Amino acid sequence: PFKGLFLGVFFITIGAGISFSYLAENFVMIISLTIGVIVLKSAILLLLAHFSGLKRENKLLYGLGLAQAGEFGFVLLSFVVANSILPSELAQPLTMVVALSMLLTPFLFIIYDRVIVPYFAKGQEQEADKIEEPSGIIIAGHGRVGGIVNRVLQGAGYRPIVVDYSSEQLAMLREFGFKVYFGDATRPDLLHAAGIAEAKVLVIAIDDKHAISELTKYVSENYPNVHIVARAVDRTHVYDLWAHGSRDIIRETYDSSLRTARSSLEALGYTREHAQEMVDHFDELDRRAMIEAAGSWKVNVPAIENEEFMATVRERIEEWEKELAEKLQAFKPQPKDGD
Repeated sequence: PFKGLFLGVFFITIGAGISFSYLAENFVMIISLTIGVIVLKSAILLLLAHFSGLKRENKLLYGLGLAQAGEFGFVLLSFVVANSILPSELAQPLTMVVALSMLLTPFLFIIYDRVIVPYFAKGQEQEADKIEEPSGIIIAGHGRVGGIVNRVLQGAGYRPIVVDYSSEQLAMLREFGFKVYFGDATRPDLLHAAGIAEAKVLVIAIDDKHAISELTKYVSENYPNVHIVARAVDRTHVYDLWAHGSRDIIRETYDSSLRTARSSLEALGYTREHAQEMVDHFDELDRRAMIEAAGSWKVNVPAIENEEFMATVRERIEEWEKELAEKLQAFKPQPKDGD
């Protein structure tokens, strides 16, 4: 508690030392210096952000969010005055500049939210494209997941309807010859236009956990004949999607993690066949365990607060681990050629 008390006393002392009559007499000079400090520091930060590879709107947030003079300036000014490095007549206006720059920081964030964010978001405000040729396959999202799915399906001779909400992404894709549509795939009217009522497959590959869940729930309830292939962000998201009705759920990093485990086993001396079989055993058990636990999962209830779910996992976890260990121990590392 002493840290907070001392900090409070420090700022009260600084505030008590500000002369508002001096501020009124030299208002133009102090305001000009304050704005100058903010502009200069923002320019330096924007330059650093440019070399760091930040996006445009993030550059401006970085520059505006750190543009004020820091509270350590009060400490430095007190130190230099106490040691006669600067006269108090010079330190007084500088102290006001530091205080005013900090006071203006919330207004800089307001400018960012009210002006800069809407400016960069206006490219998303265009009307959704009109879908003239409905397909039996709909892909919601053409990012790092949906893009690969689209390419594989096209290679197999299908022409899925691809819907994405990033105008910049779609502009780039169209330059490469991909037929994609701008729009929010979570909107019922756009789904209807895309032919969801007659669709066989809906691939949900958008990069938004909440939107994936809501879209899965809507389609499962209103179009139960549509096969949903849903992208899951993490393990708990799998349970949410299962509860919403999806039975074909793909964890976005799961398969790559299995391949990494297989490569690790090979590096430890297992043959490719044995390593793959071990990974397959783990995969089978993990999927079965998730299905068993999913029956007691409750959406919007943290796992630790779901007594039924926690009890199910506790009861089965020892059994799962024992079964997995028995299967994995059945294989022994094989020496590599040349060892």
